[in-house]
Amino acid sequence: MIFRPVAVEYHAMTLIEYMYYLGMSAKRFFALRNRRRLPCRVISIGNITVGGTGKTPATIAIAEEAKERGFLPLILTRGYKGTAPGPCFVSRGEGPLLSAVQAGDEPYLMAERLRGVPIVKGPGRFKAGMFALQAWDERGIPPLPVLRRIVCILDDGFQHWQLYRDRDVVLIDAGNPFGNRKLLPLGRLREPLSGLNRADVIAITKSGREDSGLVAEIRTFNRHAPVFFTSHRAVSIVLPSGEKLPPEWLQDRKVFCFCGLADPASCRDTLTSAGAVITGMKKYPDHYSYAQQDIATIVKDCSASGAAWAVTTGKDMAKIRNLDLPGNILIIEITFAADRPFFDSVFTEGV
Repeated sequence: MIFRPVAVEYHAMTLIEYMYYLGMSAKRFFALRNRRRLPCRVISIGNITVGGTGKTPATIAIAEEAKERGFLPLILTRGYKGTAPGPCFVSRGEGPLLSAVQAGDEPYLMAERLRGVPIVKGPGRFKAGMFALQAWDERGIPPLPVLRRIVCILDDGFQHWQLYRDRDVVLIDAGNPFGNRKLLPLGRLREPLSGLNRADVIAITKSGREDSGLVAEIRTFNRHAPVFFTSHRAVSIVLPSGEKLPPEWLQDRKVFCFCGLADPASCRDTLTSAGAVITGMKKYPDHYSYAQQDIATIVKDCSASGAAWAVTTGKDMAKIRNLDLPGNILIIEITFAADRPFFDSVFTEGV
């Protein structure tokens, strides 16, 4: 087997992009040479850009749908920035076993939200998957009838070429699909847009309406995958007491928003859609590690803006809950919303 870079439009690349592209192509080449397969079905949830497409709510929704359809979902995650060495259980299906620092903020959030869904952290998803299957019960790897019902869901797995998958689900952010269309480090693309051809299902996320122009651009790279328009919606507001209220509770209330997301505008948009009046917003980098001084700044800015409440996401709360918090911080819980045909395409016959 001879290494050749994946075919792309070389003339459109800068030297820096091309150097990144050569490294990416080499990584893919050697990963595919050593690709392995788990003894159960595998669905990958990923994207072609860096962050901001809403993978975590989508992964949660697909895991919940798997349960509804009689499958046994198991989430395999890299656990970005989590300090615990893998493979290890973030959850066995009954809540977090690790802290957000150990697990990573997104796996921790999934462990909080999901019941009956084991979550395993590990950089090598084949190793993590086998670890989980061998620990399924005291007898080790489940028998074939059980294996046929297990669905491994790869969180952020589109570029994890080392593991064979049965379905590749790719998410594309409607508001900023491909950034400036440049590769890392000059843009948001993890790989050339030609990589979209590997997708089996494409979901355009955070979309309030269909965009025929975006679909036409996607079709220049992928003519076979069905394309769906999906949304991220507020489902509840969590008070400091833990009580959950409907998102309508926010109607006409003045709130100060803070978050550390790849797409902070999505948090603002969700609050606005729920009827909140946003008096100010504090943006932090994605996966930001909050310190007590940050909370002091948020409290000060919230008060100065005239808001009675500060609102953040569950992902951010996972990072701050062990700090000394005021009594006016709310969590907005967000869900991934898609029509049944989307899930039918994800769970094709035989999955």
